[in-house]
Amino acid sequence: MQKLPENPVLMYVTDPMCAWCYGFTPIVRRLKALWFGRISVQVLVGGLRPYAQEPLTSSDKDKLAVSWHRAQEKSQLPFDYGFFLQPQAVYNTEPACRALLTVRHLRPGLILEVLRALHSAFYADGLDISQTEVLVKVVQPFGITENLFLAVFETEEIYQQTQQEFELVERLGVSTLPSVYLDHASGPRLISRGFCQLPELEDRLLQALQIPF
Repeated sequence: MQKLPENPVLMYVTDPMCAWCYGFTPIVRRLKALWFGRISVQVLVGGLRPYAQEPLTSSDKDKLAVSWHRAQEKSQLPFDYGFFLQPQAVYNTEPACRALLTVRHLRPGLILEVLRALHSAFYADGLDISQTEVLVKVVQPFGITENLFLAVFETEEIYQQTQQEFELVERLGVSTLPSVYLDHASGPRLISRGFCQLPELEDRLLQALQIPF
């Protein structure tokens, strides 16, 4: 039988402005708590709609709103739909992804907590987390001052690292957010594609680790 790693790493591919990820992040956090000391979680930013510049069309908004409603029904989390009332709504997820990478540099142990806060700011509070001043306010409660955040967030290095992570996720073959992989010596193994509940996620992890029920 293949020898399992002592501390398996789950690769959670997400985006702070992904509605299904908003519902799924609490599930990943609960799994991490249940498996405390037995697994680690690595957060990768998938770039749902990076670098978008054009406002959403009415058709785009309709499709997005349907997806949000479905995510709300599954997750039972609050959603603010004021975003769709903006006539010039631009859905650019790159700044929020870059903010998460910034947090990884500054407070790596808090990355899931900050991801949850970013989700809530956008979906529950209706804040535009593509704006730097909003991102600054979201991360401040986690002990990251404005000057410290901007010192990393606005560098060319973090822009490049964000782009490189988008490319890494593409090479993994990620087609749906959220997705979860188990990092194996033979290469990442897909555990979950899309939203699922905690029991299903845990079952898939157990199967991947070849641990008997």
